[in-house]
Amino acid sequence: MATQILNKGVSRRRFLSGLVAASAASVVGTSLLAPRSALAATDAKATFTGEVLSGSHWGAFRAKVVNGVWVDTVPFEKDKHPTTMINGVREVVYNPARVKYPMVRLDWLKHGFKSDTSQRGDNRFVRVPWSQALDFFYHELERIQTTYGPSALYAGHTGWQSVGKLHSASTMMMRAISLHGTFLSKAGDYSTGAAQVVLPYVAGAMEVYEQQTSWPLVLEHSDTIVIWGSDPIKNLQVGWLVPDHSPYAYYEQLAEKVKNNEIKVIYVDPVVSDTQKFVGGEQVRVNPQTDVPLMLAIAHTLYSENLYNKEFIADYTTGFDKFLPYLLGEKDGVAKTPEWAEKICGVKADKIREIARQMASGRTQIIGGWCLQRMQHGEQYAWMLVVVAAMLGQIGLPGGGFGFGWHYNDAGSITSNGPLMSGFSGVTGVDPIHNGSYKGYSTYIPVARFVDCIENPGKTIKWNGHDVTFPEMKMAVFCGNNPFHHHQDRNKMIKAWRKLETVISIDHQWTATCRFADIVLPATTTHERNDIEQYGNHSNAGIIALPKVVEPMYEAKDDFDIFKDLCRRFDREEAFTEGKTQMEWIEQIYNGARLQGRGLGVRMPNFKKFWEGEGFIEFPAGQEWVRHESFRKEPDLEPLGTASGLIEIYCKTIADMGYDDCQGHPMWFEKNERSHGGPRSDKFPINLQSTHPKHRLHSQLCSSTEHRATYSVADREPIYINTEDAKARGIKSGDIVRVFNDRGQVLAGAVVTDDYMPGVCRIHEGAWYSPLEGGKPGTLCTYGDPNVLTQDVGSSKLAQATSAASALVQIEKYTGPVPAVTGFNGPTEVTEINPLFPAMDI
Repeated sequence: MATQILNKGVSRRRFLSGLVAASAASVVGTSLLAPRSALAATDAKATFTGEVLSGSHWGAFRAKVVNGVWVDTVPFEKDKHPTTMINGVREVVYNPARVKYPMVRLDWLKHGFKSDTSQRGDNRFVRVPWSQALDFFYHELERIQTTYGPSALYAGHTGWQSVGKLHSASTMMMRAISLHGTFLSKAGDYSTGAAQVVLPYVAGAMEVYEQQTSWPLVLEHSDTIVIWGSDPIKNLQVGWLVPDHSPYAYYEQLAEKVKNNEIKVIYVDPVVSDTQKFVGGEQVRVNPQTDVPLMLAIAHTLYSENLYNKEFIADYTTGFDKFLPYLLGEKDGVAKTPEWAEKICGVKADKIREIARQMASGRTQIIGGWCLQRMQHGEQYAWMLVVVAAMLGQIGLPGGGFGFGWHYNDAGSITSNGPLMSGFSGVTGVDPIHNGSYKGYSTYIPVARFVDCIENPGKTIKWNGHDVTFPEMKMAVFCGNNPFHHHQDRNKMIKAWRKLETVISIDHQWTATCRFADIVLPATTTHERNDIEQYGNHSNAGIIALPKVVEPMYEAKDDFDIFKDLCRRFDREEAFTEGKTQMEWIEQIYNGARLQGRGLGVRMPNFKKFWEGEGFIEFPAGQEWVRHESFRKEPDLEPLGTASGLIEIYCKTIADMGYDDCQGHPMWFEKNERSHGGPRSDKFPINLQSTHPKHRLHSQLCSSTEHRATYSVADREPIYINTEDAKARGIKSGDIVRVFNDRGQVLAGAVVTDDYMPGVCRIHEGAWYSPLEGGKPGTLCTYGDPNVLTQDVGSSKLAQATSAASALVQIEKYTGPVPAVTGFNGPTEVTEINPLFPAMDI
């Protein structure tokens, strides 16, 4: 309970202007909801009892509700391979990290944009009315536009969308702010930043997000499947939309074929993956970050042993003749032989030749992951994988070629013949109130360089053939995304963050981004509002209604209402809503698909019948499909989107950019830190992998207390350590360890396993940053955020993407006093008390 302290000398006007210090305050702890507590029942406004069909990034489910409280979750009966993560979804609504009220950082409330920004992260916030919080938001937008112009406002940062065609948080934000003024936006993303830039030059498309060849054709035609740095069994648990998990049935069939020696599966990976455990097959343990030398040696073997497809190279590719001098050592004096590669990648030369011969002996499907392009020179891995596939000559054949999206979005499932719904648009066609000059600065920045932008205003960098000049960023707005999870080198980020005058975060969980914000607005979760979504991602298996499961908790508002109210402050409410309510928007989105369905021969009921009925429509299955088949059949009529229309083994466009770290063909570049004898391995010998987590979606679900307890170790994020490495350090499973390098230090819970080769450890990304001393650079992270340890350097001048995989650490058993984990509660709330704004239970 907050202690009531009367402060009669403070006028309502002064208080609401945010200029009054909290001279008399009480510090209140925020234990929120035990999952089925009486408090949850009290705060939930509805008394509904029953079952609600809904969906999430982890799949569809039936929520059981009793007296307005969500008490249990049952997987949707049509999902034959549901993930256990569905059990954690309810806790997104009920957990101690819930953002309950509009909050303003204490010193910002005192001093506004002139506040002491070194106090960001100290977790001291004051509850304010919604009207005041939105007034602050609007006045800061206005101040930035009129004082500095659009280049100083960063409002284009996005994360994983919210499930639902209407309530896409980032789209809502950009639609509203675009009505007020233009702003600095971002290019690219963290997931596939290097590959998505280089592959359009090489293969004519981003490749990473596209549908893959239908699994039935792979199972029928493939002799060998090479899974290179990918773990589909782990990663297919989640989807951009609502996954149907249909590919798991095909992996069961693949496991049976491997067991019967009908298909050979090879995993190029320093870790025994969940896919290998599920499917079976052979592992090739490669030293981290050295996949390109291994690929070059495979290519050298294919060429020197005359195993490559000369006709395919001649008819479907360009530039092989310019690549060969490098491959054979005529260009630099170093032939890329298996013996050369063995010394770098750790795979025996004879084994490399065996792999090349196996791949050339029959139909081979190469499945490439994303983690390997999240390293220095990550573009080279993606490029070289395409070159190997081109030399095999099976691109466009069923069960052959390459793919970079097999672990994502129900890939390889058969796509239905059903319609696709459009979503709420970030564009209105209404001119902004402010459309000022960017003053020579760039209008966008590569997203993985946004901290560099804050740190180095006026600096010009190379990116994808362009010069990008960093503006002086003064204000940042984030909605439904958490850059304090997905950006690297946390301590560098904290120092740079202090240069921002105002940071606003709209979210439903007290993420680190909220803790380092000045104004925090409480949004509803997906399950406290109405929406609609596709069921199945690449499969497009149907449409599912997402009706409200429970009423909004506390003072949380839908993003639609938040930004509608913001737009009202500058007379753009009508432009934002177009005169429609949320349900009218949902009906319009549905009816657009219904009209499209008529043209496809798919009949859908009217919206009322759909929404009030089962809330689910299943589409008929479509046809099997082969990626790149049309290009192979008719390369002249169906060219790739490259400059030549062919696969570009040598790319003149890239070569003409003149970059030293990404030249005209794929090459091996040494990293600035690399384990197994590479640079800096003498001081920090273990390569840290920060791959996609097994038990959540990035940082989502990490705040779910009961769910987190199913995988955490000693209340910390697990770190997976090789048995030999652990023994040498006196570490056993269950121990708390300190993981550190020159960039920072974290505590984590040890899991000792032979699944990892010596010199390799893993902390899954998305572990919440939990500093021992909030806001202080260099402090110990008490839970295990791996981005305290990763480095923030661009992949190359081409993509300027994240290099999170290029990180070395040391590990030791932790023997000091064990601190409590700090990251999973709400803030320390300092409540200003006066007669006109009385104390409240926080």
